[in-house]
Amino acid sequence: MESALTARDRVGVQDFVLLENYNSEAAFIENLRRRFRENLIYTYIGSVLVSVNPYKELEIYSKQQMERYRGVSFYEISPHVYAISDNTYRAMKTERKDQCILISGESGAGKTEASKKILLYYAVTCPTNDRMETLGNRLLQSNPVLEAFGNAKTLRNDNSSRFGKYMDIQFDFKGAPIGGHILNYLLEKSRVVHQNHGERNFHIFYQLLDGADDDLLSTLNLERNPQSYRYLVKGNCPRVSSISDKNNWKVVTKALDVIGFSTEEVQELLDIIASVLHLGNTLFGEGEEGETYITTETQLSWLAKLLRVDGSALKEALTHKKLTAKGEEMISPLSFEQAVSARDALAKAVYGRTFNWLVEKINRSLAIKVGKGSSVIGLLDIYGFEVLQHNSFEQFCINYCNEKLQQLFIELTLRSEQEEYETEGIAWEPVQYFDNKIICDLIEEKHKGIISILDEECLRPGETCDASFLEKLEDTVGGHPHFVTHKLANGKTRRVMSREEFRLLHYAGEVNYNVSGFLDKNNDLLNRNLKEVMCQSDNQILSCCFRREEVIDQKRPEMAASQFKNSLMRLMEILRSKEPSYVRCIKPNDAKQPGRFDEVLVRHQVKYLGLMENLRVRRAGFAYRRRFEAFLQRYKPLCPETWPSWQGKLVDGVSTLVNHLGYKAEEFKLGRSKIFIRFPKTLFTTEDALEAKKPEIVIVIQSGWRGMKARRRANRRRHAAELIRRFIKGFIYRQEEYCPENEYFLDHVRCSFLKKLSKNLPRSVLDKSWPTAPPSVVEASEHLQTLHMRNMVIKYCRRVQPEWKKQMMQKVVASELFKDQKELYPQTVGRLFLDSRLEREQISLKVLQTLGSEKYGVNVVKYDRRGFKPRARQLLLLNTFAVLVDRTKIKQRIDYSTLRGISVSSHRDGMVVLHVPCEDSKQKGDAVLHCSHVIELVTKLSMLASKTNYVNISPGSIRFAITRSKEGIIDFIRGSELKVAKGKRGHLLVVSQRLF
Repeated sequence: MESALTARDRVGVQDFVLLENYNSEAAFIENLRRRFRENLIYTYIGSVLVSVNPYKELEIYSKQQMERYRGVSFYEISPHVYAISDNTYRAMKTERKDQCILISGESGAGKTEASKKILLYYAVTCPTNDRMETLGNRLLQSNPVLEAFGNAKTLRNDNSSRFGKYMDIQFDFKGAPIGGHILNYLLEKSRVVHQNHGERNFHIFYQLLDGADDDLLSTLNLERNPQSYRYLVKGNCPRVSSISDKNNWKVVTKALDVIGFSTEEVQELLDIIASVLHLGNTLFGEGEEGETYITTETQLSWLAKLLRVDGSALKEALTHKKLTAKGEEMISPLSFEQAVSARDALAKAVYGRTFNWLVEKINRSLAIKVGKGSSVIGLLDIYGFEVLQHNSFEQFCINYCNEKLQQLFIELTLRSEQEEYETEGIAWEPVQYFDNKIICDLIEEKHKGIISILDEECLRPGETCDASFLEKLEDTVGGHPHFVTHKLANGKTRRVMSREEFRLLHYAGEVNYNVSGFLDKNNDLLNRNLKEVMCQSDNQILSCCFRREEVIDQKRPEMAASQFKNSLMRLMEILRSKEPSYVRCIKPNDAKQPGRFDEVLVRHQVKYLGLMENLRVRRAGFAYRRRFEAFLQRYKPLCPETWPSWQGKLVDGVSTLVNHLGYKAEEFKLGRSKIFIRFPKTLFTTEDALEAKKPEIVIVIQSGWRGMKARRRANRRRHAAELIRRFIKGFIYRQEEYCPENEYFLDHVRCSFLKKLSKNLPRSVLDKSWPTAPPSVVEASEHLQTLHMRNMVIKYCRRVQPEWKKQMMQKVVASELFKDQKELYPQTVGRLFLDSRLEREQISLKVLQTLGSEKYGVNVVKYDRRGFKPRARQLLLLNTFAVLVDRTKIKQRIDYSTLRGISVSSHRDGMVVLHVPCEDSKQKGDAVLHCSHVIELVTKLSMLASKTNYVNISPGSIRFAITRSKEGIIDFIRGSELKVAKGKRGHLLVVSQRLF
């Protein structure tokens, strides 16, 4: 507040509580006008922010601006939406209380833009990591998606939100955003099938037609021209100069990807959007006997394909309805008008429920597990009070919502004022204000309120219509002071009211509501058989939207108005549980022109936003309040006793200051931690005195600052000379033991080495590089290198999975056995050792039942010890023994405890000899085998038998026992290809491949 007091004559006051004539609506609006002309679109009413839509881009939303408001006291700098965002955030962190920001205003006032700015502020300024950055992106990207499906061009606003939105942003104990949740209210579903002249349907329809590629449109059987679709032509406004549907389509598709929509979900979503357009083009004809039939069979087939339902069932449901009488179901044909209504009801239901699914999908992408110490900031962006030329059911609900919010606003504002006065120990003076509870009761009271009467009329048996609803209203609430109809009005009022209207005297003014369509919009007109068809859809989104339980359940669903009332009650409970902040948005003109200020329009908004009531509440006692330390810090130069600093208690310092300034007793009060000043004039006089004192203060500050700079400069030079002297002396004595002469130099050398080392540490266990150390730190460098390598090895080992660890252990053993000893080894290094080379089905079931589970199995060729005849065998390794198997028969068992050795050659062959004791009568001599995976086999066998030291690698011949007294020999020669045969001398001759 203080930062702009001196500019008040040019730009007005930045806080309305400082207006001298605070009861004057004209003075209030003039202050708004002054600031608007200077592009100062934000003004405070105490802690409430008033925002005027400039209808142009202003350079006040950069990242630098965000940093300017970050962590700064609320009134320290000029009003801004970032200030209220930061103040709310800091209150949440310091007080550990849930907060909420309520944004209100009429369509086109900038509510959605304000909520975007607040979200962006939190996304940029809050602490974050990769997970939270993803969440921040999803929070921001949820806006274009919800705008595409929930916003539309209206006469008042090119991007009007046609639904209410409340978003909770979840923060952890550090203040980082960790989750979010969105509640949506009263989507204007009637816009799907009808728009007023000059308005459009929801943005997504036009974005799809303009931005999608030709292949996608062909898949959906859509044309680019919006005029081809009956649901898009009624407003006669296919293009808007301020909107690029093609660019927005790209933004929406990107946002869907960021939020986490799968390709299938996006396609199903677009199928539903296309189906609504095809549904609008589904036409009916009327036969000679009054029966209704569908005349556009092609549209119907595409509709069934896109909705993924049975075409004949859909056709039947659109032209007939089911009736239940005495427990029996009957099929009754629909009239032409009923069929059209059923078609439109299906379009609205499909779109409305899909929108709810979309919100829930976004909620799932933002959901987190709430931990201890988490807090919430709620953001309410909801429709403002609406007075149109033709006000229907939607405007009734919207204005009812604003009545409730105004009631809450006054209640919470009064409460916060009262609490502050009580906290500071100052007597509270009661404030007179208009309590709109009487209007809220008129609308929502049980059995007597307008919503209850509307529900009763919808449920009443017999012929009911909008006119009978109006008559019921006249009979029940006709005497209410805030309710008028044509029948009950005086002559003057009758001339401006039709017979189908009733008037409510809202807190913001009078509004005439036309009852036409009230019953239809409040009632659920979707026929049961249409619900049954949609429940059977293969589209996953529609199957979530239309539950089978809904068809089975005979209980009638709540009416639309009651649903809205109940959801509004829940919203009020949510808001009451939080500490509120307020943003009141005002649009300066209806033409969306920058620089134009329509006083009549602004006055109307000031009235229905309750800004004057809020100002009167704020000014009930005191115009200005500030903590002692802030007040003393700003105005202490005006009193010799407080300048340049006050050493005693703050309250005594403030008391001394105001006594010196000549404040009268009725002008101020001292609370426990704040000073309260009753009149703005008192503050302005003090501010003017400060302004007059500034030249003298400036001279004192300048001389003090220059002296301090000179002293700093001299100290820096003195310090630099001393450092240079010590450095040179240390360099001279660098070879000596550590002593006062060289300690600074050696410390510098060590520190420099450690800094260099920290930036050049090896990053993997294979990297053996290490910076060369100066002589004074060689020993420390070696220790650090050992510790760092050990640390990297530990980290590496912790990351190794059990399966990979097992593989590495086997590879290490294989390396110890065969590296540089067997020519075949290098080509096996890169191949993984398998758990088994045999599939379970390849081993005989009889063998498995006999042995149990094997550890490793491989196909081998066994050579007879006498004739060296090759025989195919399976070698199975178990925990304590190995067996050679011939199909279903175990031919030889070798216990690991009796295994005397394992012999292989150093050549490129697969021969292996398992040496067993010949004294054992059960054994048939050594086993001579050939295996294609000899290194893998020998490694696993030696590890299982714990006999890695028993592996013999022979560069020449291998001897093996044929019987107790007879030996055989395997000779190895080199050749072009591997060959095993009996040699001339009776030896087994193995030709191994040459090493090229």
